[in-house]
Formats: sequence, C-alpha cells, structure tokens
Amino acid sequence: MHPNPIFRKTENDHSIAFVRARSFGVLSINAENGPLISHVPFLLSDDTQTVDLHLVRSNPIARALPAQAVIAVQGPDSYISPDWYGVDDQVPTWNYVAVHLRGQLELRPQEELHALLDRQSAHFETQLSPKKPWTSDKMSEGVMERMMRAIVPVRLHVTEMHSTWKLNQNKTDDARLRAAEHVSTFGIGTDLGQLSDWMASPPDQGMSG
Repeated sequence: MHPNPIFRKTENDHSIAFVRARSFGVLSINAENGPLISHVPFLLSDDTQTVDLHLVRSNPIARALPAQAVIAVQGPDSYISPDWYGVDDQVPTWNYVAVHLRGQLELRPQEELHALLDRQSAHFETQLSPKKPWTSDKMSEGVMERMMRAIVPVRLHVTEMHSTWKLNQNKTDDARLRAAEHVSTFGIGTDLGQLSDWMASPPDQGMSG
C-alpha cells in the first residue's frame, strides 16, 4: 500500500464494492524458499469476513495450508506524465487502485466444493446478460465429479483490509482534472476509462480506508 495517507482515506464501502466487482486477485503466502503466488477468482462473503476460492490440488499453496495469506486485488492503472498537469516542476508517477485482504487461509471440506463452484460461476455468468447463464447441470453425468478431484475448496478468514486509491488527490483540482482527461486518451495501463472517471471524481473519502 502507498505510504501517503491521502491515497488511503477512501471509505471502505467503495473498496468493498470494487473487490466484489473485480472478484479476481493475486493470492500469496510466505514459504520456506520465498513467496508462493497464484492468480485466483474468488467470492467475498456478504459480511466481508471470508473469501472463498478454489485451487488446483497440486498447487504448492494448497499443500502449505493453513497459512497467513494476502489477496491483492488490482484495479485500473496508468502512467501519469508530468506534462499532463499543466503545472511546472512535476515528476512522473503511476496512478492505480488496489485492495489487499489479509488473514488466515485454510482448506475446506471437499464436500463444499461443488456448491462453491456453482456460486462462483453464477456470480460471473449473471454479468453476461442477456446470455442465458451457464450452470454445471449442463455437464454430462460424472464429468463434473471427475474434474473436481483435481481441485480443493479454500477459505480466507479476513482480519485486515487495506486499500490505495492513488488518483492524484495530492494535486489541485485543475491539475488532477487535466491529468484525468489525458489518461482517457493517452494513458498507458489498464481500464483507462474507469481510472479517468475516478481521477475526475475521486470516491468519497473518510478515515477508514
């Protein structure tokens, strides 16, 4: 997380909504020979206390549980040129949104797996409207069960959430708006339209982000 507190004041509600919408992140734990990392889709519970996901059984993380873990959820990002501010004596930077979920990661009973997979697919399939959602009952008898032998259900018990919304809040409104306009057209990064919108109108800020 960025050390400047001005980028860490966005209200938790905005960070939670972003995490739910993204539902994909980088899972990492410490291991004897260094960090272990996996890129995973997940589901954040309604009360934000748990994150459910699945791993391939042979994944080194799955074999190292239980363990302390973090899921880093990355949002839009872009390089910011100093010329875009219209102000002298500026330096290059990178704007981005990211949320880290920390806690204890554990294996769950295998009998929970099928329901977890159904919940995960439903979460994403409903976003593909008007397409009729795919469901696991479309699979041939026995195929789903055979495939599930290769994966395991996992749960993160969330103890901390930290977020960074680095949107040039440390600049004047005019400079930030000029940079936002350039990001939408010339930015180098991902989801530039969303980043530009958030730069132009940063989410409400409090002291809990």
